[in-house]
Amino acid sequence: MDTKENAGVPFAEGPPSREGLSLVAICLDAESGAALRQFVEGTPFLRLQAEAHSYPAEEDTSLTWMQPPGPDICLIDFDRDHANASTTTERIHERLPGTALFAISSHSQPDLIIEGMRCGCSEYLVKPVGAEQLWKAVARVGVRKRESHAPFSGQVLTFLGAKGGAGATTITTHLAALLAKCCSRKTLLIDLHPGCGEAALFLGLTEHQYHFYELVENVDRLDSELLQSFVLHHSSGLDLLPAPEIKDRVRDVLPESVGQAVAFLRTKYEFVLIDCSPGLTNQNLAVITHSDHVYIITVAEVAALRNVARLLDYFTRREFGQDKVDVIVNRHNAKNSVITDGQIEKAIRKKIFWKVPNQYQQVIQTINAGDPSAQLSNSAVARSLLSWAEALGGKPDAQAGKKKWGKSLLGLFGYKS
Repeated sequence: MDTKENAGVPFAEGPPSREGLSLVAICLDAESGAALRQFVEGTPFLRLQAEAHSYPAEEDTSLTWMQPPGPDICLIDFDRDHANASTTTERIHERLPGTALFAISSHSQPDLIIEGMRCGCSEYLVKPVGAEQLWKAVARVGVRKRESHAPFSGQVLTFLGAKGGAGATTITTHLAALLAKCCSRKTLLIDLHPGCGEAALFLGLTEHQYHFYELVENVDRLDSELLQSFVLHHSSGLDLLPAPEIKDRVRDVLPESVGQAVAFLRTKYEFVLIDCSPGLTNQNLAVITHSDHVYIITVAEVAALRNVARLLDYFTRREFGQDKVDVIVNRHNAKNSVITDGQIEKAIRKKIFWKVPNQYQQVIQTINAGDPSAQLSNSAVARSLLSWAEALGGKPDAQAGKKKWGKSLLGLFGYKS
């Protein structure tokens, strides 16, 4: 691996980070180890923090680099002992989620590459590793590090149905589309349902290759370029990360990885709206932890209101600020409802934040059309949600001086384009 090869790498790949990146090498063979040291010596922003000549044991707590937050990059040679390398990789991935893991091997069979990725590796480098190949892998880590430290932070709004059929998906998709189209806000909608989510259907985006949980499984590789291969684009300007189809098998994902994905996504969007399945699943709790606000969607029914009271009590016990939780009454009908607004507020011991009118036929029409932002003039539901969207995102004429989104790659590295 000749460090002189660096001169042939386009400058657009850029120095990964002006802060520098730390590396740890585990069980590299003599040739790869010597080449790595030469590469680091010729690359000012890299620092070789440690070289381990054996795979660290689970009970070994003496290694300082194994303590959080850990190094930026860990290179693991899979050739000496493949099984031990896989176990070590999984252990480091779980203990140090912020560390990028590079598998190094002389074998390039697809099944081995997939296995390495499933263990948590974001890169699989085949020996002999050329300097340009390593440079590009390191640069991707640098981009992700810079993006994770980006000063911008959008709002994360989580929507939780008090029970199935309360209309959480309908409200979330409508509000997200209105924020994007009518308020000109860069908005992302995440369908967090583990299967059979309906957000894509409501938006008329029925064909998709990837879903949100696959993005989470690749969170260690997540950057702006990879994100674009996952999101669907709606005509309103809204971006969507859909739920899995019923036929998809969703492997268990760590709640920490879900939270890490949400933390990244909020640096890319002004608003991230998350449509949750009912209940306090591990995935729901992970996104709630990273949320600026939680909206509980209910209807004026005893069972739903009982669940609202339970959820509010749970948030109180977990010291999740009550000012961050609001209750939305869907299908509100002040004239014909058996349960009055006063009775609802007494039962849940909280004021109703928003009331969405009961106009079933108009809602079904927008769902069938695949455009929740349509029919604003003749739908009381859309007008109500538009008022809510404008309260969140402001009216379009208030956005005249807003800066354009997106930076060149050089900008990500801290250089002027």
